[in-house]
Amino acid sequence: MDLPTLHRYADRSGRSGVSAYALLPDALLVRFADGGLYLYDAERPGARHVARMRRLAAEGEGLATYISRHVGTNYRARLMD
Repeated sequence: MDLPTLHRYADRSGRSGVSAYALLPDALLVRFADGGLYLYDAERPGARHVARMRRLAAEGEGLATYISRHVGTNYRARLMD
């Protein structure tokens, strides 16, 4: 599987567990500081969560907290690159 280009997460707080992300049609890829790469989509955790996560990724603040509080392990897939 070819992965899309990941963009460095702005991390405006300086304490985020997210290091990079990629916006996909109706989905989001998130790389965490520990190296884990996760896919979130309309099926898991759902379109409403993905829309909010996409906004937070673009804003560069609050994404890791949102995932921790509202999504947890409800991701579509853990990807290896």
